[in-house]
Amino acid sequence: MTLGKRAFLLIFPVVLAGYVLAAALLYLTQSASIVGLEQARLRQQLGLLAAAFQNELTQNKSLIYSLVEGGAVRLFVKEADPGYRSTAIGAQLQQSITSLSDDATRFMSMAIIRGPGSVEYYYENSQDPFASIPSEQLDQARKLVDSPKLSDWAYIEREGADPLIVHSEFLDPLTFKRPLSSAKAGSILIQTATHPRAFQGIKASLEREYGVPLEISTQPLAAEGDLAATARLGPALYARLTPKPGHLAPRLLNLQLLLAAGAIGLSLFTIGIVHILVRRFITNPVARLDRQLTEVMSGERSEIDATSEAGEIGRLSVNMKQLHDNAVASLGLVQSASWTDTLTGISNREHFNLRSVQILNEAQAAGASCTLLFIDVDNFKFVNDKHGHKVGDELLKTVAAQMRSIVADITAAQGHPEPLVARLSGDEFAIMVQSQPGDGTVAAISTAILELFADGFEMLEKSFPVTASIGIAVFPDDAASLPELLAHADAAMYQAKAQGKNGSARYSRSLHEMRTRRRRIEEELRVMNPDDEMHLVYMPIVDGRGKVIACEALLRWTSPVLGRVTPDEFIPIAETTGLFSKIDSWVIDKAMAGCGRIKEFFGPDTVLCINISSAELYTRSIADRFSDGLVRYGLDARSIEIELTETFAVKLGDQSQRNIDALRAKGFRISIDDFGAGYTSVQQLIDYPAETIKLDRSLVESLTDAAALSTLRALIALCHAREMRVVAEGVDTPAKISLLAAAGCDLYQGYLITQPLTADDLGLWAMQRLMKEAQREAQEGARRRRAQPA
Repeated sequence: MTLGKRAFLLIFPVVLAGYVLAAALLYLTQSASIVGLEQARLRQQLGLLAAAFQNELTQNKSLIYSLVEGGAVRLFVKEADPGYRSTAIGAQLQQSITSLSDDATRFMSMAIIRGPGSVEYYYENSQDPFASIPSEQLDQARKLVDSPKLSDWAYIEREGADPLIVHSEFLDPLTFKRPLSSAKAGSILIQTATHPRAFQGIKASLEREYGVPLEISTQPLAAEGDLAATARLGPALYARLTPKPGHLAPRLLNLQLLLAAGAIGLSLFTIGIVHILVRRFITNPVARLDRQLTEVMSGERSEIDATSEAGEIGRLSVNMKQLHDNAVASLGLVQSASWTDTLTGISNREHFNLRSVQILNEAQAAGASCTLLFIDVDNFKFVNDKHGHKVGDELLKTVAAQMRSIVADITAAQGHPEPLVARLSGDEFAIMVQSQPGDGTVAAISTAILELFADGFEMLEKSFPVTASIGIAVFPDDAASLPELLAHADAAMYQAKAQGKNGSARYSRSLHEMRTRRRRIEEELRVMNPDDEMHLVYMPIVDGRGKVIACEALLRWTSPVLGRVTPDEFIPIAETTGLFSKIDSWVIDKAMAGCGRIKEFFGPDTVLCINISSAELYTRSIADRFSDGLVRYGLDARSIEIELTETFAVKLGDQSQRNIDALRAKGFRISIDDFGAGYTSVQQLIDYPAETIKLDRSLVESLTDAAALSTLRALIALCHAREMRVVAEGVDTPAKISLLAAAGCDLYQGYLITQPLTADDLGLWAMQRLMKEAQREAQEGARRRRAQPA
């Protein structure tokens, strides 16, 4: 059998099997991708369905609150004349309902119900002039009357008709506010209903596409099947779509046929080309040369033998030998260049990754340890910006050279293997040391490196103000792989930065838990609905006579996953991740909505203080949000005081200054919160426009003793000279309030007065204060009468 035939018989089945195997692997990959893409698409569609439903629910909720806040409903309820109420005032209600819709064709209805089922008024913007309240909606009203709930919403599916989203609110007919549970029997029930057209459109589209009905249930639904997907439409309402088992079968069959045809065609084409080439060019000398090349590549020989054979085979042998020799030399040069950082001459990231994996594998096999030092040069950007990139490059080269020298000397003295020193990127370096924890090697290296930067880094006869932050992680104690070791050392490096720079920090479990906690808080903030998980509490502010002058609205978050999370923990995370905008909007709306109740508790002149994120003052919409709240809730701008942290005074920019000016022009009060926490200078206090200064609790704690009374008086006098009221936070003892009063403080806030309270508890607290005041006045009157002569 000739060599050509032998090659054909050997290569053909291999090529065919290779293409078949490749086609099979490609089919497995592509089919999984098709299923995955279809799953993702279905989840996205259900996400859009849930968003459409949430939008419909929000619009319905806004509709009922807008109607209740309007005057027409109040007039209808309080009008005693049935005829006048059903004509003139009923027409006003219809006009109010119509005016609240941006789309005249969008179905809306409103019902006013007394008792278990007495419908006093019903209107819907349909073409049916004799329309009446649907029986399903009336049944929902009867259920709500019998339940302890004061408000609720429901999604009602009707046979042969469009479904309804119904929102219900009980109102006291006298105060026109939500009644107490005990007074529910005498209240009226207001219902609004809408057709969720956008939701129904998406639902119908999904059902047409997948050929199965969408399941909607008040109980959570589990996804059953490869393509099944679920979505949470709202509180206690869930949806599930489960496509038929053979939904993707046609697409997968087409893929199978295409890959099978491709594998067979490519196999035949490849074998034909190989057969032609083998018959034309394969000879015994080529086979011999091939054998030598195979031996060289397998390491059995180091070079190709020289040949004196003439002709094509001879020239081929000479050329292959020369090519091999050149390739070996080039490979050595390329390998050396590819593993070296061009600026500093030490290892680069690629060589560090390759060599570190080898070191960790060797340490794991030997049961030994390795330590990674992750080093960042602090303030390097300052050197680049001020002195130029040439000086910055020279600084990096000098730092690298000195670190390599330090590490080599210390490890050699300890008898350890040669360390790996690398520049990872920019001003970041890494050192891999093969030493056992506790033998002093890593501590000596860290101390020696930090000493280079102790008094500024000396170079070119100058001292540059750069420092080093070192993060330390140990294998296998802190991590089981190189990526994990790098991540943990990087986290420890940032911990060293947070501790003041030019220091080192060892990765610890607490650091890992802190990062995990922060990540979980960020994840929950991204999916959190403020209406479900957040609420406001209020902390009164009193004058020297104990009268409540203002109340500060404070935010509280109770996550169903994390439990209660303090504002000090979640607010910085929300601000740094850009998630605080929706929280601020919610706080502003809820606080201004509750301002009326605060004034009912303490009088019409009571001021509501609202904290906002300083980051929000860099957006253009903040003034509009407050202005919209004034209109929506009928408030006077002087009733609202906007509290800004004192860090804002340090970072005041053009846009934020314009926002402050716009808010002040509309009549809002401005106060500086947390004064004395460590940022605001006296000059900024003089220049900064505000009506109120709130002394931080730490400042109050340090100044409320007799020795510091003169300093406290001077500080308060300076604020008074700038026509600012002074509020002292953290007042928790009578001694503090006495010293603050002696220093001229205007207002007081703290646990001595009360802890933060919900709106309902605040009302009880206000009532108790009135009762105690009345008792004191009665006792004082009786005392004066007893003191008068008979």
